[in-house]
Amino acid sequence: SAVSIFKSETGNATAIQILANEKLKEHVTKVPALLICIEGNAVFENEKGIREILFNGDYILIEPEVKHWVEGIVDSQLLLVK
Repeated sequence: SAVSIFKSETGNATAIQILANEKLKEHVTKVPALLICIEGNAVFENEKGIREILFNGDYILIEPEVKHWVEGIVDSQLLLVK
């Protein structure tokens, strides 16, 4: 699930919950984004072959116009900042 928790004229933040073995399906962003793992363990992958395992406190920069997806290893809470 995804819930917008902050919006402004210059950006926004979204809380994302991914359950164990669930997948946030492939999508793209039009602007650069920052994905932060708040709690849990998840895998970020993109069409360029980047695969990063995220643990509590880890983050990854997401490139615009690059297809990517996220899969929960365990129940995870993430924060997406654009």
